Amino acid sequence: MNKIGFDEMQRLQLELQDKYKNLWPPCGPEEARSKLLWMMIEAGEAADVIKKDGDEAILKKGEARARFIEEMCDVMMYLNDVLICYGITPEEVESAYYAKHERNMHRWETE
Repeated sequence: MNKIGFDEMQRLQLELQDKYKNLWPPCGPEEARSKLLWMMIEAGEAADVIKKDGDEAILKKGEARARFIEEMCDVMMYLNDVLICYGITPEEVESAYYAKHERNMHRWETE
């Protein structure tokens, strides 16, 4: 199976948006807030799986794990929608992610 990154995720989201352009509002800054709120709802649904089924059930292969993964995919889909709405490219996310990681690698050093 191929690895998926932000490039491919955004491509897939744009494919969905094109397919449902007659049903969904166009993705732009005015729609980003709504997408972010939907992302938070999906994160809550992932949290519900943790709450209702527990960590151990998610660690094992089975229904709880599959539901948790599906909800996390929904979170990632809406995250990509928000990025697309604001015209944020995968390259910008990559650059910011690596910069944030570097800061965090030294953030809590006590020397």
